[in-house]
Amino acid sequence: MLAAVDHVQLAAPVGSEEALRAFYVDVLGMTEVPKPPVLAGRGGCWFEAGAVRLHLGVEADFRPARKAHPGLLVTAIEAYAARLAALGAAVTWDDHLPGHRRFYSEDPVGNRLEFLEPYPAAPSA
Repeated sequence: MLAAVDHVQLAAPVGSEEALRAFYVDVLGMTEVPKPPVLAGRGGCWFEAGAVRLHLGVEADFRPARKAHPGLLVTAIEAYAARLAALGAAVTWDDHLPGHRRFYSEDPVGNRLEFLEPYPAAPSA
């Protein structure tokens, strides 16, 4: 039986680790975590923020994920979007998901990222 998502893996081109670190740590506010030694030689990098874990693995024939993407829940979405924009990340708002405020961005290698926050529940009468 499924219990939770452990991590999401995205692909990246060989040699892009420094750009990924700058984005995922400095822009998104995640923390880089060391890869296990047996996997470290493959390249790429892993990031965490609370229960959110993103793994970036390198691919020689890399093509960015333009449709497939992780959907990342955030708090204070307006402030988070402003932070990303101030640090040079694209922010594209999309109001087509009922019950949520959301926007899309891209990492430095072109992978699509969705950020969303549910609207507060209406008080019960």
